[in-house]
Amino acid sequence: MPLPAAEWRAEVEFERRLVHAGGTLYPAPYLLGWFTWTETRYFLVAALAVMLTLEFLRLVVGLNHSLYRKLTREYESDALAGYALYQVSMTGAVLLLEPTLAIPAMWMLSVGDPVSGALADNDATEAKRPAAWIAMFLVCFGLAAPFTIPAFGPDVGVVVAMAGAGPAAVADGLPPIVRGVAVDDNLTIPPAAASGMLLAIALLG
Repeated sequence: MPLPAAEWRAEVEFERRLVHAGGTLYPAPYLLGWFTWTETRYFLVAALAVMLTLEFLRLVVGLNHSLYRKLTREYESDALAGYALYQVSMTGAVLLLEPTLAIPAMWMLSVGDPVSGALADNDATEAKRPAAWIAMFLVCFGLAAPFTIPAFGPDVGVVVAMAGAGPAAVADGLPPIVRGVAVDDNLTIPPAAASGMLLAIALLG
């Protein structure tokens, strides 16, 4: 028996958030000492290639597998899906940053975004409510501080963590609109977080 529309949407969003949170495991082999950071980069590039191939099959070839319907929203039907943009930003963070900054930036997307999403009730082009902003900032700060404080000391480390959490919360809560289309926060959260942390490091030395 099919689920009512509201229940179906809630189930799909829950499943999307589970997939979203799965990206938290990307740096796990590095943290456990199984991969070097270079090997982690290769792995993320390979995963990105798989994702882009899936998107090519969906958008160009027309393959409409049920998995796609689970992972894509209606407005993503003729554009790159959020999960592909997610992979682009995750891979970019790994390729351009060292682990101290890359891993927090990745986790701000994989953990912080689902948490704030669970507290939000907005369309893609609307700002999230204050509770979601606050939750996103606190979660992102909590994810960054264990990396930045040991690397830069307690004073600078706290500021660097805050400098990453703030832009991540803005990228998540206030999506930029380009020609009437909201830029997916799967693409913007890691670069925003990384830029904030790099700027703080540059200023505080």
